Amino acid sequence: MNIFPSKKNQKISLLAFSFVALFACNKQQTIEQPSIEEVPNHVNADNIKAHIEFLADDTLQGRDTGSHGYQIAANYVKSYFKQLGLTPLGTNTVSENRGFEQSVRFRKSYLVDGSAQATIHGLKGDIELAYPRDFLTSASSLQSESAITAATVFVGYGVISPEFGYNDYENIDVKGKIVVALTGRPDDLPSEEGAHIGSGAEKSRHAAEHGAIGFITVHTPKREKIRSFEKSAQYADTPRLSWLTKDNVPFGKQAEIIAGAYIQHDAAKALFEGAARTLDDIYAADTNNSAIKGFALPHKVTLKNRSRNEEVSSPNIIAAVEGSDPQLKNEYVVFSAHLDHIGISSHGDDEDTINNGALDNASGVAILLETARLLAEMPIKPKRSVLFVVVTGEEKGLLGSSYFANNPTVPVTQLVANVNLDMPLILYPFADVIAFGSTHSTLGEIVATAGKKIDIELSEDPMPEQALFTRSDHYSFVKAGIPSVFLMTGFKSTDENIDGGAVFGDFLKNHYHQHSDETTLPINYDAAANFALVNLMIGLEIANQSERPKWHDGDFFGITFAQ
Repeated sequence: MNIFPSKKNQKISLLAFSFVALFACNKQQTIEQPSIEEVPNHVNADNIKAHIEFLADDTLQGRDTGSHGYQIAANYVKSYFKQLGLTPLGTNTVSENRGFEQSVRFRKSYLVDGSAQATIHGLKGDIELAYPRDFLTSASSLQSESAITAATVFVGYGVISPEFGYNDYENIDVKGKIVVALTGRPDDLPSEEGAHIGSGAEKSRHAAEHGAIGFITVHTPKREKIRSFEKSAQYADTPRLSWLTKDNVPFGKQAEIIAGAYIQHDAAKALFEGAARTLDDIYAADTNNSAIKGFALPHKVTLKNRSRNEEVSSPNIIAAVEGSDPQLKNEYVVFSAHLDHIGISSHGDDEDTINNGALDNASGVAILLETARLLAEMPIKPKRSVLFVVVTGEEKGLLGSSYFANNPTVPVTQLVANVNLDMPLILYPFADVIAFGSTHSTLGEIVATAGKKIDIELSEDPMPEQALFTRSDHYSFVKAGIPSVFLMTGFKSTDENIDGGAVFGDFLKNHYHQHSDETTLPINYDAAANFALVNLMIGLEIANQSERPKWHDGDFFGITFAQ
């Protein structure tokens, strides 16, 4: 199949590749510039279709992290990189890596059945909360048995942000105590910055640094309208994964926080009986975005559970196209996409148990592979090198990308930008793209410039309240100080009868993380090929500019994670 069946689209194709030839030209090289006929073939929609059909096949059993099916998918990607003649891993191959594989060790933690306990020692006696009806808790990756009894302190949302004037721990003593915090964050925080500031990892870090030994999160009525407690409880028994450092320590865990719980909004009211302020009053303030201050609670709480741990491994697959400029080839543009999905699970009466993940994220990987082919077949490569990082463990908490960002196969300061591909909805002929995070760095201008050359518009984030900038693998690169964008198809369609936003909403409601995310969906492979072309053009724009992308002056993420 050819993405360009019409004369107009053939013109766009030739125009795009003329830019490839133009920008790949290196003043220090004496090689003659190839003619258009010598430039690689057009983006091949059939290639993308073949990749998706393989990666989303039942044989791979949903590509769960650490599973046999995931390894089959990894072998497929590795084999394709080899066929293209790509360089394994980059330049700094180390002993624990095998060829194109960067092995990642995980600790997989299971909550022992019947071991979860949460008791509120109230003024009128003990109140035993029921698991998972009243509270949820996770297995520990640090110890096999967790047990604490301690006084409790309410700390509002539990956030600290000098930049935005928040410190929920100001004048509050939580040393040796269990902190109690509302889920979420204040509404007046900007959505993307607020998503980082109000993340569970940041809240846990602040609690540990202030001496707390336990953390209770209160599910609120406000949160219930977005995602019900009952829905979260359906995943209560899912094992948790953490990647292990060379010292065999789970990365990012706060050892000081011995135990924690997530309490249902009505069940949590017992914690506030006899307190300075009722929980209903606090819920109202949360809904109305009124100021919420912390205070000591009158009750102690006991939290207990037991955990079982095992070790599994699952690789990232990494390969590079070496740049053509003698100096700039030591800098890398990173394309990333996650290869894992959620494996096997039952959903109600559905006989199908395999979550194939055709769009999440076989589509992103397939488009990355086609982008790699196009770059590998260029007679003259772009000036900077291009690194393809296909990661594991995204569905477990961005784990594979976090591992790579903390253990890069080339020096982190040589990674100039990241373009991440996750769940592009190639279900309709799109007219625009969304680059989540484009407002934080000069990557926004770069994406807009690249898209304009092939008549693709860059649109603003249509869902800022979702803070998607912090919810996929590019965010691991952001936290390593690397300007990054998360590229998705936009909501505009070249077909006036199709509402891209409605298509996106339908997918989220009916297919996201469901068995129906498979190749029986009406995937538009011409749109997939067009998205690969957009991806290629963005990569070339970054790779061939004289200056590397930069964070905007004063940007929160640029300052917070400066290299």
